[in-house]
Amino acid sequence: MLIKESHADVQTNVDGKETLMRIYVFHPTIPQYPHARFPGIVLFSEIYQVTGPVARFARQIAGQGYIVAAPSSYHDFTGPEPLAYDVPGTDQGNEWKVKKTLQSYDEDSYRTVDYLLTLPTCSGRIGATGMCLGGHLALRASLDARISACVAYFATDVHSRTLGPHSGADTSAEGPENSNHTIDKLGEVKGEVAMIFGIKDTHVPDAGRDLIRQKLRSAGVVFSFYEFAWAQHAFIRDELSKGRYDPAVTKVCFEVLLELFGRVLKTDLGPRDGMPEKIEHVC
Repeated sequence: MLIKESHADVQTNVDGKETLMRIYVFHPTIPQYPHARFPGIVLFSEIYQVTGPVARFARQIAGQGYIVAAPSSYHDFTGPEPLAYDVPGTDQGNEWKVKKTLQSYDEDSYRTVDYLLTLPTCSGRIGATGMCLGGHLALRASLDARISACVAYFATDVHSRTLGPHSGADTSAEGPENSNHTIDKLGEVKGEVAMIFGIKDTHVPDAGRDLIRQKLRSAGVVFSFYEFAWAQHAFIRDELSKGRYDPAVTKVCFEVLLELFGRVLKTDLGPRDGMPEKIEHVC
């Protein structure tokens, strides 16, 4: 499927500050079908904003028949240009990641979904995906009931409650009272979620992944949980991955994404009836 690329600058107003957020748009096209409609996908990037690897990932998804909208997360502090995959770029991205408020992250997500829904070529069904910081943001975006499907790659800071301003990591099972952290709000997720991790990911250790899985289950979220034995953090980044890119595992994960998005976003499932499924115990 062919792709047209563009961008839109969307006004945001949060924390008493007005800024323009750039959304990079990757739109599928089918010759001679100008009125074709497609589901929308919000693609959240790593701490480096929309880099070459993120744009290539967006094109892969768009080529399967989805309108992909990739917001630049750090418009609170800088322009839409990507940060470099080097030490200064990493340090800057990590600094802004905790300086930006959860309210600002939520505003970005809502505004991006709003934008997709204004497009006459959008079918109205919305999914979310992302990697690293973006994996967390994709999961958090799913607190919005308009998002029906989420594929989160190696989502950081979920288990530790360290996205946005914080006083320190908190990996407790219950979390603080009236918490606004993603892991403590999973009961608000209405769509289906797929979480993807590498077991060798030093950013999300075994105990962290176990906590995320436990909280998803106790919240009653419909989810799948994938852990790959030899994968490290950022294993889908096909450039400057610091030796961690694994194309074979990346291919498997993309099939996970296509299955979930295809089943939930391209099929008119109607409302879930909420009745418990009776599964026959057979061999």
